[in-house]
Parts: sequence; C-alpha cells; structure tokens
Amino acid sequence: MEIGIDSFVANPKDPKTGIAPSGEERIRHLLEEIECADRSGIDIFGIGEHHRHDFADSAPAVILAAAAARTKRIRLTSAVTVLSAHDPVRVFQDFATLDLISQGRTEMIVGRGSFIEAYPLFGLQLNDYESLFIDKLDLLLKIRSEVEVNWSGRHRAPLTGQGIYPRPLQDPLPIWLGVGGTPESFVRAGTLGLPLMVAIIGGQPFHFRPLVEMYRKAWRKAGHPEEGMRVGVHALGYVAESDEQAGEDFFPGYARAFTEIGKERGWPPTTRSQFEAGRGPKGALLVGSAKTVAARVLTFSEELGGIDRMTFQMSVASLPHDQLMRSIEILGKEVAPAVKAAMAR
Repeated sequence: MEIGIDSFVANPKDPKTGIAPSGEERIRHLLEEIECADRSGIDIFGIGEHHRHDFADSAPAVILAAAAARTKRIRLTSAVTVLSAHDPVRVFQDFATLDLISQGRTEMIVGRGSFIEAYPLFGLQLNDYESLFIDKLDLLLKIRSEVEVNWSGRHRAPLTGQGIYPRPLQDPLPIWLGVGGTPESFVRAGTLGLPLMVAIIGGQPFHFRPLVEMYRKAWRKAGHPEEGMRVGVHALGYVAESDEQAGEDFFPGYARAFTEIGKERGWPPTTRSQFEAGRGPKGALLVGSAKTVAARVLTFSEELGGIDRMTFQMSVASLPHDQLMRSIEILGKEVAPAVKAAMAR
C-alpha cells in the first residue's frame, strides 16, 4: 500500500495573535514539508485546489513544479484538480510539463471539488455542474490518448486535429477520479478504467464498501485489465508521539475549521465528543500514535475490501510547521513501514 499526504495549504489566522502567515511563509513551509516527506519515505504528496482566502492552493501545478525541483523520489499529484472549472487542454499541458520536470513522478486526481467558488470565479453556471465535468473529463482522456485531437462538446470550442503539447514522460499520464459519496461517480470511474480516490472525511468507512464494490463491478463489466484497478482513500489524519498528544494537537484546529465550514453549510459547531468518536475504532479520523494509526489504516483497507493508497490530509487543523514536520517523519518512518509489512504478510 502507498502512504501519502494531501495538503490544502490552509492559511488561517493564528488564534492567539489573529495574524495569518504571509503567503511567502506558508508556501516556503509547504515546500519544506514536501521535502521532509520525500526524505522520510512517503510515497506521494498531493496539493488540493481552492479559490478562497483561507487556502493558498489555487495553482497546484505551480506548487508541485517547485516541489519537483526540490525532491528526488516522491510522486506528486493534484488532490483534486477541479476539472469542471478549467480548460482540459491547459490542465493536460500543465501536468505534462510537470511530469517532464519531475522526470515521470506526476499524477493527477480530477473531480468536481467540495467547494463551489471556482464556478462563479471562472464564469460558469452551477446548473451545468454535472455536464461540465462529464464533458471535460471526456476531453482530458481524449487528449491523454491522442496527440492530435478531434473532439466536440457542450462547454468548449471543438478541436479539429490540433496537436496538444508537450507530451508527458509517462504514457499514459496517471489520472485518478476523485469521488465523494455519489454512486454514479464510482460507476463512472470503473466504466472508464480509472483508479478511484475516495474522500472519506467523516462517518464510518465501512459504509463506503457498497460504493467501492460498485466501482469494481463496473470495472470488470467494462473488461478493463484487473491489474489496473486501484482504490485509494483520502482521509483526515495526524500522527504524534502518543494518542493523547495527537488528539490535543489536532482537535483545536480541526474544530475551528469544521465549525467555520459549518456556518456556510448549516452544520452545528464541532464538539470534542464528535471528534473522539471520529478517531475511535470505527471512525474516519486517522489521529493517534504511529501504532494506532497504522492499525486504523489496515482496518480501513479491510472494511473496504482492500485499498492501494491512503493519503493523510493534515492541513485542515492548521498545525504549527514544526509539528507537521515531526508528524510527517513519524508517518514515513514508522506508520508506512508497519502498514507495508502487515500488508505483505
């Protein structure tokens, strides 16, 4: 199993001073965190995409290109590219260029995102939410498979044989489909033969098992090679020296973030009891000591019928840089080896 980290590059105000870090400081720390992940044995690092004041990840390909120049082995991916809001030609060009810079270490996870601010920002209609994604995913996959593209759809001018350059080092460039809880999305990934990345940020993971089985069934029905079928999970997580320390570190920022999002979406404030339930034996939060978190990753895999990748979203809690660096080290040097050893048995 691959172990990774996803960052949304959260950039909140310090609760004590009321001052947010500068953009330069936040990006500098992020690149140091990716370098640390590379040294520590983490397999993959992903950057999300948001267009809000509280995140600094509106240009993930640019951040990943900077990281590519400072790392040696770690794979670099979006997490996720909000494909509906962008021109697939430009998206492919950006990530193909990134693949050349990284010498073949690039991936892309595409989806619709969990926030909607990109739609009005780029002049798009939420009424077209579904058709935008279907249209643009079709074009992106066409570009990946063909250099000179003939294509027409609803939301972009047609292509009539134009060449799309540069081409990536990897052929094909890995593209995963990022999904939430919509059954049609799981079926779409299987039908198209795309690896599946499931965002599980709350509730109980075993509830996603029927959806993952829908993906597997659709994959086999479409006749894709069995060895290409892959399931990944994106979850909220953090590792510290002990379970108690992990909870004390992670909860305050986690509660602030979800309470603020809840104000926008009509959720009640996040409580400590909810958090503790979430990081319990059946919950979706991977927050604890190395031993506890490794065991939870293995439970996730068992409950979902086997997974190939687990990525930890740590930035939601807006932890200090030094704490994130230490957590990354523990994840790479203790959690990942324990999980891989157990999976190999």
